[in-house]
Amino acid sequence: MEKPTIQLLFAPLTPDRWPDLESLFGPKGACGGCWCMYWRLSRKQFEAQKGEINRLALRTLVEQGVPTGILAYINDIAVGWCGMAPREQFPTLGRSKILKEVDELPVWSINCFYISRPYRKSGITKKLIEAAVAYAHHEGAAVIEAYPVDPKADKMPDVFAYTGLLSAFVQAGFQEVARRSETRPIVRYFI
Repeated sequence: MEKPTIQLLFAPLTPDRWPDLESLFGPKGACGGCWCMYWRLSRKQFEAQKGEINRLALRTLVEQGVPTGILAYINDIAVGWCGMAPREQFPTLGRSKILKEVDELPVWSINCFYISRPYRKSGITKKLIEAAVAYAHHEGAAVIEAYPVDPKADKMPDVFAYTGLLSAFVQAGFQEVARRSETRPIVRYFI
């Protein structure tokens, strides 16, 4: 029997949508108090402010109008998240030997996904990627970059796939542009 098609709507995270993100992430902030601040802070600062401080830091960015990501909705309930913004907002990427800049092109980075447990493995990640590309293009981006995992095993725990799987990005039209690690390619979508 074929699965029913899920009707999704997408919207950037704005102050009026903040309660939707809180509901989706729950009291633990999606994954161990991250609140999608992992790529924005030094490792020491991130560890020091896990939980409530990270929540407040992300909320401040949202209230300031800084691009942070987009939400996926089913029937007005947020069921998915894609963290994204211009790459310069994510200094941790620049400190990584594996994920450092490929070239001087200005890019928007897609770096995080969180899908509500009942909706995982239903194709929402690919649709979030497509919606993220459309949003970044609307904001003036010509190149969108991502840092998925390319697992060598058949199964990977969801917690380790928070940057997305390579297969979903390939299905969404991304091309691999660098690989400095066996399991961590850098992929791009050119508009």
